[in-house]
Amino acid sequence: MTNDLEQNKKNVIAFYEMMFNDCEPAKAIEQYVGDDYIQHNPDVEDGKQGFIDYFIKMADEYPVKSVVVKRAIAEGNHVVLHCHQIWPEGLEYAGMDIFRLDEKGKIVEHWDVLQVIPDHSKNDNGMF
Repeated sequence: MTNDLEQNKKNVIAFYEMMFNDCEPAKAIEQYVGDDYIQHNPDVEDGKQGFIDYFIKMADEYPVKSVVVKRAIAEGNHVVLHCHQIWPEGLEYAGMDIFRLDEKGKIVEHWDVLQVIPDHSKNDNGMF
């Protein structure tokens, strides 16, 4: 396993931005994903092709969506991204994406949780 946690963070961020912001999921898979890709998001089919198909559809339906990575945390063979997803019509999410990397530093597994950013909060701390 690669022990370069900073490089792992950079690679995962580049992967995420390429597939989400640049709308190039096939290129992101080719460049940053290992031999296998395990998906835990229930809306996305397992495997590389399921990922590509889902994000091609998202790019077609929502070409102006964007994501801003607020922070990245790396430990062992995992990288966690805390992200701000901005979708059309004012819909915004706070997201946590967890990626597992193989010994070559390639992404092989993904989990995520999303929370809609509410209009009002009982505190002034924000989601990020």
